[in-house]
Amino acid sequence: MGIKIVQRKKIYEEVAEQLMALIKSGELLPGDRLDSVEELSRQFDVGRSTIREALTALRAMGLIEMKQGEGTFVKNFDGRTLGIPLASALLMTKKDIAELLEVRRVLEVGMVKSAAENRTMEDLAALKGHLQEMYDHTDQPKIAEQADLAFHYAIAKATHNEMLQSLFKTVNDVMSEVIHDTRLICLYDEQATFETLNAQHLHIFNAIESQNIDQANEAMTTHLQFVEDVLNSYVAEQKEG
Repeated sequence: MGIKIVQRKKIYEEVAEQLMALIKSGELLPGDRLDSVEELSRQFDVGRSTIREALTALRAMGLIEMKQGEGTFVKNFDGRTLGIPLASALLMTKKDIAELLEVRRVLEVGMVKSAAENRTMEDLAALKGHLQEMYDHTDQPKIAEQADLAFHYAIAKATHNEMLQSLFKTVNDVMSEVIHDTRLICLYDEQATFETLNAQHLHIFNAIESQNIDQANEAMTTHLQFVEDVLNSYVAEQKEG
């Protein structure tokens, strides 16, 4: 007999499969807005992190899209994606994370050295403003994440290299789309991690302000390695859980 090994499903997979069934049946149509994470959490009687993981899987499959400030919507999708296992969708996401982090590391380490060399007082004021916003919103992950991304984009602007800014914006936009929820879950839910991120951003700012290229390189490298380690640890835990 063609017996398959029974595998224990994770809670987020069950949530994702129920949402996918609603999409497949037509109960949820392209353009429909899903309930908020908080509301879905209440309806499914699970934690918000579980809902975020389920939505991440569905987004990796191309079934939903998340619009900043508007919500999560069902996309026009290729019906063939409904046959892709959720585990495969998450593997694609992990691959995306690894590749995006590598691109970011190569780009930003070079970028911060240029910013340290070419920054103006206006650049420093912008960086300081985003840094302050991160410190002021340690209890509001979404705002802190946006301030974090804005801080890195301000570094790109401080290079005064328009081509580099355009390249970074493209990478940044893709990264935000692909790993947005993962970053929120593993980087901003833990206060200790949040405080470490703030301290690292401060070190980067100080290096740019003092125009110390070597220090800027070291500070950015340390920061990006920390982020990568946290993300990888989170992915590993999800795989084992």
